[in-house]
Amino acid sequence: MIRLSPRICRLASVGAGLVTLYGCATHRAEVPSTTAAPHITVRPGRMGLVVAAAPATSDVDSGAMAAEIARRTGFGLVVTVPGRWIAESTETARVVAETYERSVREAAQGPLRFYAEIHGNARQQCAGQLEIATVGVDRELALRLRALVELIRDAYLRANHEVQRLDVLVEPVDAVTDRVSGAGRDGILRLPERALQIELPRCARRDWHDTYTSILADFLAQAVILSAGR
Repeated sequence: MIRLSPRICRLASVGAGLVTLYGCATHRAEVPSTTAAPHITVRPGRMGLVVAAAPATSDVDSGAMAAEIARRTGFGLVVTVPGRWIAESTETARVVAETYERSVREAAQGPLRFYAEIHGNARQQCAGQLEIATVGVDRELALRLRALVELIRDAYLRANHEVQRLDVLVEPVDAVTDRVSGAGRDGILRLPERALQIELPRCARRDWHDTYTSILADFLAQAVILSAGR
C-alpha cells in the first residue's frame, strides 16, 4: 500500500513564486559558439538528484515547472531557456548537448541516481495524458509509480474541480509516445540509475500550471523513496 505524506493529504498550496528560485547558489552555464544557443541555468541540490527542462524538448512553462519542483523537493536544477539553435547546425546542437550534460553532472555533484525531465509537447489539444517514459524502471516499480501519481493527482483534483484529470501512462507497463528505455538510449540518459521523462500537454503546463506542478513535486519527492534499494 502506498501511503501519502501528510503534506499531500493537507493539499498544501503553492509556495512562494519563482522569484525565490534563483538565489546565490544558482548560476548560468555559458554555451559557446552561436548566438542562437540557449542559456542553461544550473543549481546544485540534493546529491545525485536532478530535475530538468532539457534542450529541444521543453518550453518556458516546462522550465518554470522544473524550477518550482526543484525548490520544493531540494533536487538539483538544470533549465535550458529555449533558443533558435534547434534549427541551426548539428555542430551547435552537439555543443549545447555537451554543455547540458556537464551542467547535469554539476547539479548532481556525483553519480546521478535519479533524474527527472519535464517535457512539453506541442500538440494543441488540452485533453490528453501525463506520460512517463523511464530508464531503470521494471514493470513492478512502474505499477507502483503509476499508482502513486494517480493517488496524488486525485487528492489535488478533489480540491480543484476545474482542472482536467489527465490519465497516467508509465513505461514499461504502458505504451508511451516517446520511449527512452532499452539499449538504444544515449546522451544524458546513459548516466542516471533511474530516469523519468514526464510529458505534459499544453494546458497542464499553462492553464493548470500550479496544480500539476504541485502534483509532480509531491510525486517526485516520494518516487525517490519508492525507488530506493530496487
